[in-house]
Amino acid sequence: MKILYPLLVIVGPTAVGKTDFSLTLALEINGEIISADSMQIYKKMNIGTAKPSPEELAMVPHHLVDCIPPDQEFTVADFKQRVEIIIPQIYYKGAIPMLVGGTGLYIQAVIEGFIFPEMEIDWDFREKMHQLAKKRGNEIVHAMLKEVDPELAEKLHPNDLRRIIRGLEIFRQTGRTATYWHKRAKEQPKRYDTIKIGLIREREELYQRINERVDLMIEAGLVEEVKGLLDEGYSPDLVSMQGLGYKEIIGYLKGEYDLEEAIYRLKRNTRHFAKRQLTWFKRDKEIIWMNPGEMSTQEMVEKVKRMIDYKWK
Repeated sequence: MKILYPLLVIVGPTAVGKTDFSLTLALEINGEIISADSMQIYKKMNIGTAKPSPEELAMVPHHLVDCIPPDQEFTVADFKQRVEIIIPQIYYKGAIPMLVGGTGLYIQAVIEGFIFPEMEIDWDFREKMHQLAKKRGNEIVHAMLKEVDPELAEKLHPNDLRRIIRGLEIFRQTGRTATYWHKRAKEQPKRYDTIKIGLIREREELYQRINERVDLMIEAGLVEEVKGLLDEGYSPDLVSMQGLGYKEIIGYLKGEYDLEEAIYRLKRNTRHFAKRQLTWFKRDKEIIWMNPGEMSTQEMVEKVKRMIDYKWK
């Protein structure tokens, strides 16, 4: 009989307070944190990804933070494959696996499992699409996806070029849409015994925290971090360098606008990103929402501990 490993999932928009809460909780329940953040996987990208500090990383065992160089491709399938090895390892140590982050697609892949057929990467097609986007704009490629897979196109921002092209590639190779394969995945047997916690704040409070976080990133040396990566030879066109916090600063360093404009864009884009994250997570009716602005960290920890006692003990 297949073991249903327990999995505590903590989600929420950027800057809501997931890191602080998950650290406090992990210490109380003997948890180990698996980062479900598509940017924190990269080495040398610390400030712009709001990576936990070395002190925080030392408090509790962390997984999938600081693993690969910025120029290495890392897909949702790579993430899922790694996490499927890590969860049993944590469980058999007698600890609780905690999947913590804001990358909804990564979390969905782990919990539901993807059953995409084996596919070769079509580098020529990807390059062709990138060139088309460069010449005529991302919106053209996004419109192509909308024609074949409107549901996926609705979820993806036109700037999320990598996932847009991936959606087109899936349809091109399998004759079925990514949405079709996601629905098939949902029909799979349950993979983990999950408790899902979502953190949420009032919109104005969240936006204020985002603005303050960006100011702190600039103070901490975000511009220098991005400049250092470019000086090391990392291309501004890399997936990692097109991430939030990096592409805005690259524009400034290229002389396209001043630092004030870069900061404005980063704050605005982060607010938009947080809104999209919330839209994604709100669709999952299994998530139990808690507001750190209305409850103390300890109250939230006690609430989760009661859920664990009820469900897993």
